[in-house]
Amino acid sequence: MDAEAQGNRRIAVGSDHAGFDLKTRLKEALAELGYEPVDFGSDSDEASDYADYGHAVASAIAAGQCSLGVLACGSGIGMSMTANRHRGIRAALAWNEKLGELARTHNDANVLVLPARFIEEEEALKVLRRFLESSFEGGRHERRVRKMDLPYQQPGGEEPK
Repeated sequence: MDAEAQGNRRIAVGSDHAGFDLKTRLKEALAELGYEPVDFGSDSDEASDYADYGHAVASAIAAGQCSLGVLACGSGIGMSMTANRHRGIRAALAWNEKLGELARTHNDANVLVLPARFIEEEEALKVLRRFLESSFEGGRHERRVRKMDLPYQQPGGEEPK
């Protein structure tokens, strides 16, 4: 059973300078929805490195301190790449509600990444809500999600050449 299912309503949030304003609004929305946002930075819109905050959020989730995470940077790409380097983290970049939903229902994403420079605040809030309201469907998706944490093998079990 994951931390969220056990009642952990703590959600790790982080951003670089480009995502700072959006992160501030997302924290407010999380609190309004009954979650406890835990802010891992940045603390301003002064230039900063997305990797610092992506690693901090992913580490908090991997350690069980928070059940889910929300990250924002300019494109969302750097944060996604950073968070996904952590075992057990499935960070999904989403810019519309359907992608936020599918990230959870099909991929069991535990981190939502938003592209602050490419999404309006209102849409970002809708994506966040849909992400939080959705849950993993399991079934045929479970096998695929399990494979994400395995060392890569060619279809048929062969090692890559």
